[in-house]
Amino acid sequence: MTEKIVMTPKGKTSNSTTLVIERKAEVIEPGTNDVHVAGGDHQGIVINKTISNGVDEIETIPEISLQFRVFLVNGQTGSHTQESRKLLFWFKPQVPVHERPTVAQEFFKELVSPQHFPRDYVGFIKMLMKLMQNKYVTIRKLEVELKQLAITKLPERPVSSDESILDKQVLLTAEKVLEIIEAAYPHPITVEELAKQYNWDQELVAVQIEKLKEKNKVKAMEHGAFTRVIQHDKDVQIVKQMPTIVSSKQPTIAIITAQYCEKLAVDSIMENKETFVRYTTVGESNVYTLGNVGSHRVVCTKLPTIGYTREAMTSAGNTTTRLLGTFSKVDFVFLVGLGGGVPHYTDYTKHVRLGDVIVSCATGPNTATYTYCEHVKNTGDNEYVFEYKSHNPAEPVIQQVAAQLQEQYQGSGDCPWYEYMAEGRTVLEEQNEHDFGRPSADTDKLYMSIGDKDVIEVTHPAPSDETDSSRLEGCPRLHLGPIACGQGVSRDARLREAFSRTSNALAFDYESDSVVESIVGNCRDSWALVRGIADYKDGQRKGPWQPFASLAAAAVTKAIICAMEPPSD
Repeated sequence: MTEKIVMTPKGKTSNSTTLVIERKAEVIEPGTNDVHVAGGDHQGIVINKTISNGVDEIETIPEISLQFRVFLVNGQTGSHTQESRKLLFWFKPQVPVHERPTVAQEFFKELVSPQHFPRDYVGFIKMLMKLMQNKYVTIRKLEVELKQLAITKLPERPVSSDESILDKQVLLTAEKVLEIIEAAYPHPITVEELAKQYNWDQELVAVQIEKLKEKNKVKAMEHGAFTRVIQHDKDVQIVKQMPTIVSSKQPTIAIITAQYCEKLAVDSIMENKETFVRYTTVGESNVYTLGNVGSHRVVCTKLPTIGYTREAMTSAGNTTTRLLGTFSKVDFVFLVGLGGGVPHYTDYTKHVRLGDVIVSCATGPNTATYTYCEHVKNTGDNEYVFEYKSHNPAEPVIQQVAAQLQEQYQGSGDCPWYEYMAEGRTVLEEQNEHDFGRPSADTDKLYMSIGDKDVIEVTHPAPSDETDSSRLEGCPRLHLGPIACGQGVSRDARLREAFSRTSNALAFDYESDSVVESIVGNCRDSWALVRGIADYKDGQRKGPWQPFASLAAAAVTKAIICAMEPPSD
């Protein structure tokens, strides 16, 4: 007996409609006008036209739920209406429980794919039924609720902060100039170089520089260059050459940051700090902060530039090589800072949210700790072939310690990084540099692109029970998994989605491949990336989550270091 896909109205109000689509084995004859049995290409689909009274229905709670919002445009008035669409899933008994979220997520992604996403109600319901009938045969039942919300503006789709790549005109402000100077730190940057970044007028740039000087944010250097004023550290020493460090104070752990807020966050979790800055207008300037984290001696540096140009990446690799050459006793290397999360729309346990932290880790025989996409080829019909390089630490000591911390947290709720965040925030508040507090939860919006112009807003998945309340308490969750990068994939929603499946990535970051290659090339066998999630792209989108996510990553790094075996000498 062939299965039928049966749609039955369940309820209707002035602003909502609820439908049930289920798989039934019995043959339903069209005895009355209340039932329509489709034929032709839609054979096997049955539509009940009257609302079910629910007498025969005894149903359990949904096994998976998913909610998203679409933005409808009235063709006559041009007004925008927001509509909530909720999908509730029930599966056939033989489907393993752990596989159900994956099936639901794949169903959802296919439903909203740019090529096929229905633009009207009839098409939307029809596609739900056809997907159940032809492909997702393990889904036993779907309940669909369509609810109109208040009229609203269309959302602006989040983009990365690198406007130069997007060919957008960037407004000249003191804040934007300071952002560029902070990115270049410790390397001084001239007015001419600042103006060249976004084709600004040099005289107008100079005006903004004067404003920043008055606020003691920047200071003048030689040859007309400017750099950031380090207000928080009394022990900054300007040197021409890095002084010799006695053996007992030689660091065994190196921490590499790229953004200014990342460096501030890491400095806040260190004790007994002293900072050495070597400025140069020829070559690359360097900053090294030495101090203690637990029983370990640590050195932290900041890459003088970051970006997608080959020059920036080469510079990052050179800075890393110089760091490891200067501090030859370093055995462990952490790349600490920001990343972009890869969300899971149906499984709370796999979902990465803003403020969470990812420690790079291979999760299986076919995965890598860090994967860099060098080239992508579209073979047609949205199928892609990726050329990529993969890296794994020879000794995954850091990953093993991180896994123990994660296990302790999941078992007993022990969360040392939450305490370290509070301590670091106290230090940072005294500096009055950035706001490292946790942003409001309503700023964590999850959008999915459908084509070039349209977006839908997807609701974050909820825990299946009340045992995991970490997010309610504001404690960042710790995840272990692969991290990927590559400008070509991180900036395109479809490519990012496809490459995350290829690499099993939980996060993307800016292109750190030259740094990782330098670490591996300099024979450091134990390394990891620790990325606080600041957006859902590559972590580089300027926004309120960057400082908080930086501090979360720094605090997790401290928790790992404090849990590591103390140095032997």
